[in-house]
Formats: sequence, structure tokens, C-alpha cells
Amino acid sequence: MTAVAAATSVWTAQADTAGGRQPQARVSAPDARPQDQVAKVAADIAHASDRGARGVNITIDDGPDPVWTPRVLQLLKDNGVKATFCMVGTQAQAHPDLVKEVVAAGHRLCDHAVSHDTAMDTKSEAYQSQQILDAERMITKASGGVRPQYYRAPGGAFTPYSRQLAASRGMRPLGWNVDSKDFERPGVDTMVATVKREISDGPTVLFHDAGGDRSQTVAALREVLPWLKQQGYSFGFPVR
Repeated sequence: MTAVAAATSVWTAQADTAGGRQPQARVSAPDARPQDQVAKVAADIAHASDRGARGVNITIDDGPDPVWTPRVLQLLKDNGVKATFCMVGTQAQAHPDLVKEVVAAGHRLCDHAVSHDTAMDTKSEAYQSQQILDAERMITKASGGVRPQYYRAPGGAFTPYSRQLAASRGMRPLGWNVDSKDFERPGVDTMVATVKREISDGPTVLFHDAGGDRSQTVAALREVLPWLKQQGYSFGFPVR
């Protein structure tokens, strides 16, 4: 676990902002190839589910982690749920076996930058490019060639530039509607109550599988996933 991936951050969704010039892909690593043919996607921040009005998107941030990611994967398997894993580049690089397990289980990958810098929206475009594109390279290499389909800015620190850059690389900017607050470890009952109370606000739910002790997250998912099914929700992926 890297210190930067474990650092506490303020999880507030960044409002969609229009505008910004079209970025040019810049990469600092020789095996990241911006000339690879990728289809550009929309640059606005996605929240909706591909399963429609009663769809739910489970998103898991900050991993992979050798302790907690396998436990989350098992819970998802037990409940027949596919999720989107927003991976920190250095974590993916350190644990390629786990990245491959995530892909093999049918989940989707999401770029969560190299170093989980929640102040990215205050940094230069060159820095934003490095964080996004190097993480894309790290995740793709760790997965054995499967590319991330989304980009979630750490802490929601999107900029018009970063959204356009990610979209140009085929990664839809990804927000969230329901923050389980699991990063703060408020207690399992509180986390479960938060999801139940706020799921009507929108379909994309935020959890974490790294950044510290995630036992509360595992316990909350064990309650939340069956409850969502009982309420008639189906599990899908964010729209692209």
C-alpha cells in the first residue's frame, strides 16, 4: 500500500463543467502509446447506469489491495454483482495479479490517476496528463492489455482539460451519486443507512477496497448488495 493511496481525502463529487480546450495526449512512459486506436467517448461526467432507471453501479476505489480486494471480489461473486474498479496506477502496478482477477471476473476497470492527488484540479495540464496517462498505461499493462473504460478524478477533482483528455483516450469521466463514507469508517450501520437513504438520488455508489482497514466496507457490502436486489434494483455499469 502506498502512502499516497492511503491518504485521507475529501470525497465530494465535482460538478460537471463545460468548456476547455481540446488536450493533446502526452505520456512520460515509452510503452504508453497515444497513437493506439481508441474510440473517443463523451467528456461529461457519467452517473447513469446502463441498466436503466432501476440500475445500480457499484464502484470500488483506490485498489487493488492484497488484503481487501479479494474479499470484495468474493462478495461480489456471491451476490452475482459486476462492479467498476477505479484503480490507482501504483497499486495496479504493484498487484497485477489482482488486476487480472478483477478482469477475469467480468468487472470493468477505471483510471483513478497515478498517485491519488485530490488537488489535481489545481495543477498544471502537464501534471494532469502525466497522472491520467501514466495510470492508464500502468493499469493496461497490469491487466494484460485490458484498458480502463472510465476515469474518476481523485476526490472528484475534475477539470475540463482532464475530462477531455480522458475522453480522447476512450475513458468516460465517472462521478458518483451515493458516497457510502466508508473511507471514514463511520460504522457499518451508518454506511448501510447512508446507501439506503441516498440510493434514490442516483445509481452510482462509491466504496473503497484500499486506503486502510476496509473491514467495515466488506461488512456493509454484505448487507447492501442483497438489500438492493430485494428492492428490485439490478446491477450494471456506468454509461459510456
